[in-house]
Amino acid sequence: MSKPIAIDLCCGLGGWTEGLLAEKYDVFGFDIENHIYGEHRYPAQLIVQDILTIHGSQFKDAALIVASPPCQEYSYMAMPWKLAKAKAAAIRADHTGAALERLNRLFNACFRIQREACEAAGRHIPMVVENVRGAEPWVGRAKWKHGSFYLWGDIPALMPVVMSATKVPGFRFDGSGKSFQTASVLHHSDDDGRKIGGDWFSDPKSTCRRHGSKSKGRKMASAMIAKIPLPLSRHIARVYR
Repeated sequence: MSKPIAIDLCCGLGGWTEGLLAEKYDVFGFDIENHIYGEHRYPAQLIVQDILTIHGSQFKDAALIVASPPCQEYSYMAMPWKLAKAKAAAIRADHTGAALERLNRLFNACFRIQREACEAAGRHIPMVVENVRGAEPWVGRAKWKHGSFYLWGDIPALMPVVMSATKVPGFRFDGSGKSFQTASVLHHSDDDGRKIGGDWFSDPKSTCRRHGSKSKGRKMASAMIAKIPLPLSRHIARVYR
């Protein structure tokens, strides 16, 4: 029998994909760039494409769609800073809805793609979208959370228990592409739903504060922090397998 097909939107380094591959899916990832940092890279077939340009009908044969649209803006506006609060206030003050639409454009695109895929397939194709708690004021309350990872969409009735929701402090990047965290901490983060890397913005020692927004160090830090924990991705993959 052929393997079921899964689509990973905004796939980054492939946290969703690792679980899908472990559960014997054929996986196709979509992102605006190919993330390669030393030995760390996307583990399946990657299509470099902006998801805003995708029509979901091409995924009519998919068994599952997953997505992790960028969360930096949501995280920033959740910070207790004057500029962050001003940015959030400006979006709320725009009664045309254009600012909110721009903020949510990638999040909304995921559900548009799912809808188009379902219409083309003539059946429901499940989708799970991951983002951060800071997205809730803008896109609505998440249906479930796995530590720092908040989920929207077709969430299974039974989900794995998470004992801790604390992010792992001390994310490090030395420019080599290897020394961002000890192997033991990386493995531990998979089990308890922690995002690797301390506080994205408020921790002055965090990689996201110490490197420019376009630097390879910051891009790697963002990609690693965003990776879905393997127990979570495998559970979702197993349910829909």
